[in-house]
Amino acid sequence: MTRSTVFTPFDIVEGDRKKGVVLLADHARRDLPEEYGSLGLSASEFDRHIAYDIGVETVTRELAAALDVPAVLAGFSRLLIDPNRGEDDPTMIRQLYDGTVVPGNYPIAREERERRLDRFYRPYHDAVGAMIASVAHASGKAPFILSVHSFTPAMQGFVRPWHVGVLWDRDDRVARPLIDMLAEDKSLVVGDNEPYDGALRGDTMFRHAIVNGYAHALIEIRQDLIADRAGALAWAERLAPIVDAIDRRPDIHQVKMFGSRTGPV
Repeated sequence: MTRSTVFTPFDIVEGDRKKGVVLLADHARRDLPEEYGSLGLSASEFDRHIAYDIGVETVTRELAAALDVPAVLAGFSRLLIDPNRGEDDPTMIRQLYDGTVVPGNYPIAREERERRLDRFYRPYHDAVGAMIASVAHASGKAPFILSVHSFTPAMQGFVRPWHVGVLWDRDDRVARPLIDMLAEDKSLVVGDNEPYDGALRGDTMFRHAIVNGYAHALIEIRQDLIADRAGALAWAERLAPIVDAIDRRPDIHQVKMFGSRTGPV
């Protein structure tokens, strides 16, 4: 974790916007502004998955470089506020996370919640929206959006068998070929909407892709596979040709409204 008095809630990785692809990383960083200290937690808690998605920043940056496409990375720890939640989601600011009480989040006043929304959450989403609009304008077509995440190998005593999972709601234009191409490697256990369900109302994919009819998917890579730079580079190299192949499919850059399993869009 790093702290700074000058704190940027997002980071932009530049690439060729004419290609029509946008990479996102909601949980790339574990940083906090100086004024929040450590939210009352020990430093070791920021080495855990509760603070960020381990390995994702390197995977996203390397994948963006390999494809020469832009990316937007959130610059703050999800312990401060989780950008991959709707504004009305009670888990947006966690008071208890995987057995850890977060003292700096409990109790939290309505004014402080709104302050975090205004200073961190909304600027990140504004940057995501602006990037997607810029890519659409530069490419002259509907963008293809891929969100990169990672998951812990075990949760609440359950050892997760998957090496990678693909999360989606109703639009399977990216998810289905992504699952199929990953599964061609027989050494991989590929999850379909595992270890989480991709239908989450108000999350980043809902907000920026589903409501706009843009092809998208969220990929979850198991953290022990990308915790070091070598593993993260290997996964970026594995994903680059797959993402490129999906990008070339005829329906990927079309606006198609599939709706959501969470209700009306």
